[in-house]
Amino acid sequence: MKDPFPAYAELRAEQPVMFDERTGYYVVSRYDDIKAVFDDWETFSSENAQAPVRERGPQAKRIMEEGGFTAYSGLSARRPPEHTRIRAVAQKAFTPRRYKVLEPFIRQNIVDQIERMLARPERRGDLFRDLAYDVPTITILTLIGADTGMVDTYKRWSDSRAAMTWGNLSDEEQIPHAHNLVEYWQECQRLVAHAKEHGGDNLTADMVKAQAEGAEISDHEIASLLYSLLFAGHETTTTLISNTFRVLLADQAQWQRVVEDEKLVNGTIDEVLRYSGSIVAWRRKALKDTEVAGVPIPDGAGLLLLMGAANRDDTQFEDPEAFDITRPNAREHLSFGYGIHYCLGNQLARLQARIALQEIAGRAPGLRLADPESITFRENISFRVPESVPVTWEA
Repeated sequence: MKDPFPAYAELRAEQPVMFDERTGYYVVSRYDDIKAVFDDWETFSSENAQAPVRERGPQAKRIMEEGGFTAYSGLSARRPPEHTRIRAVAQKAFTPRRYKVLEPFIRQNIVDQIERMLARPERRGDLFRDLAYDVPTITILTLIGADTGMVDTYKRWSDSRAAMTWGNLSDEEQIPHAHNLVEYWQECQRLVAHAKEHGGDNLTADMVKAQAEGAEISDHEIASLLYSLLFAGHETTTTLISNTFRVLLADQAQWQRVVEDEKLVNGTIDEVLRYSGSIVAWRRKALKDTEVAGVPIPDGAGLLLLMGAANRDDTQFEDPEAFDITRPNAREHLSFGYGIHYCLGNQLARLQARIALQEIAGRAPGLRLADPESITFRENISFRVPESVPVTWEA
């Protein structure tokens, strides 16, 4: 995960569809092929998108069964017509009005975090921990109507979800994560029950209200949406904000251009999503014998779609290994997916990254990466998460 891009380039050139013995997946790396797979949901099902990469051990299974854990996916692993029905309800709750109400709250939260960091006499910080960690979590908790004092708890639950779904844990290592997932699911169910009893001005209450007015969605499905949103709604945005500064501060000439011209902010965020996306791989399952780029794919086979490779495909992006904040087609990246499963919260992610970039560019134009070579990434098949973004600044 520290630098997968040379391997991605080799795959695109030599084996754009490769069967990987270690994972059991057909690995797809070219832009057009991945886009076509995403677009053909009838042949390539999303049902394995949230399946554990490594089978859960007997102890973890028992903990989760005894704890009543029945969550699986909000939307990303569901197929039409079920997906269409549930997404229609969720989409009505993700309204521009909600974003407009949230924007000043997000901006003030970001300003508070930045000023707290910049007040340190040692003039050193970590944009992962000091900014990106809390802000998207507080945003999604506010949107959903959850307790914003539980940031660390939700982060713990989310770390467990990532590890249990996309990690490679031993049976013993799975045990504490299994307990966390039971707690997480119970909290999602509690939030639905609370909204049914007390109402409220939040996304959970909106979905409960829609249900009461006749929308076809069950309590379990609303809780499952929360289970997904409370993870996806902050985990990838934490990574997007972190990567924005990790990549941009490494290129001081382009950082200074953003500092001097706020109009470059939106394009910069799309170029970060292309060049260093939060999610570098996603999964699909073939529902019949088929082929991708002439390679036979048998019925039931799993596919690992390397969006991180597709986003640097030179058939789609000129000089793709260069980071260019003025790239005219950066927005054509596949980091939010494509087709019917295109990321529901993409506008909220962009909004938070945009505000973070605007406020730091205005308040700390002299920011520098402190030790870029020290930045490491978590081991994970899908999420490319930097574990720190150390920065320093002049007095």
